[in-house]
Amino acid sequence: MLEYIGFFDIWATVTARFWPVWLSLAVILGASYHFRRSLNLYGRLFDSRIGMVGLVIVLFWILTAIFADVVAMFDPLQQFAMLKRKAPGVIDAETGKALLFGADNLGRDLFSRMVHGSRFVLVIAPAATLFAFIVGITIGLPAGYYGGKIDAFMSFLANLVLAFPVILLFYLLVTPGIRETPIPIAMAGFFFIFPIIFFGVLFYSRYATRPALLAVQLVGTFLVGGWLYSGLVFNADPLRIITLAPNELNIFASVVFVNSPTVFRIVRGITMDIKTRDYVAAAQTRGENAWYIMLWEILPNARGPLIVDACLRIGYTTILLGTLGFFGLGLAPESPDWGSMINQTRAFIRIVPTIALPPTLALAMFVLGLNLLADGLREQSLKD
Repeated sequence: MLEYIGFFDIWATVTARFWPVWLSLAVILGASYHFRRSLNLYGRLFDSRIGMVGLVIVLFWILTAIFADVVAMFDPLQQFAMLKRKAPGVIDAETGKALLFGADNLGRDLFSRMVHGSRFVLVIAPAATLFAFIVGITIGLPAGYYGGKIDAFMSFLANLVLAFPVILLFYLLVTPGIRETPIPIAMAGFFFIFPIIFFGVLFYSRYATRPALLAVQLVGTFLVGGWLYSGLVFNADPLRIITLAPNELNIFASVVFVNSPTVFRIVRGITMDIKTRDYVAAAQTRGENAWYIMLWEILPNARGPLIVDACLRIGYTTILLGTLGFFGLGLAPESPDWGSMINQTRAFIRIVPTIALPPTLALAMFVLGLNLLADGLREQSLKD
């Protein structure tokens, strides 16, 4: 006869399991509030209730991903054969521990899988969005600043990608057939070179007149960039810190490919507006080179809209990753990403109505937090 713990005991235990998250959240928010006057846009979030709610939700999941091994009750792949599809609170007789949110169709703890699933989302979505922004900024700044043939050519390429429906494009790019071709490595090799180019040009445009400092920065850029490039593209990081499995590389490169054209159009539009401002004209009068003006005059003044869009884009990417997992195109089937969990448990909702709720609510909660954070950032950026 199986035993269960009560509803209030479940939530008391869940709350207690997140103790490192609550503690870290209190430290981060307390320190941020104390130094808010010197934290620019981030510090001004404390003046926005919506922004603060979003920030707390996003930080909660970031810290959950960091402390997943401490928060989770069991290994996400551990199976309890006698507890398949059992309701929340069922107690494992061998360990005496409760499966707080119940078990899935293979007897795996849903609470532990939900907690560990946050790691996949919070690594792929923000990192891929960051790379997409670097690609979009690198080609969007010159297109908007110079205009003419450069703008026409870049815009044509961006419109070519944007002409495809996003879901369909993702579906095509991450299918196993594509994964087995050189296409993912070629895409990754092309897109992941942009951060090295971006930071190399960034430092050169600012410190070209100070060769000693420039040399140190360029050497650091190429060393760190080469290390990341070898790990991300070829999975050849000698330190084994940066590693991506073939399906992860495929998803990562696909996210960058799909998001880059949209970022390009946003950056291009903002650049076309800002380049008419007086401070840009003053920099041109001083004789500053074009890349200095783009990277050190225009880009910093475009940070508000870009930060807001980044938050929204991470949310969109999270939904896309969940969709891919739902269709079985994400990670390996046993991986605890939220989309795969929903797909694996949805057929048993009639047996256990709560079986698909943990990953569904986690996904919705994280995306909601990002949207609220974006609203708060937009509200505060308008005050600049």
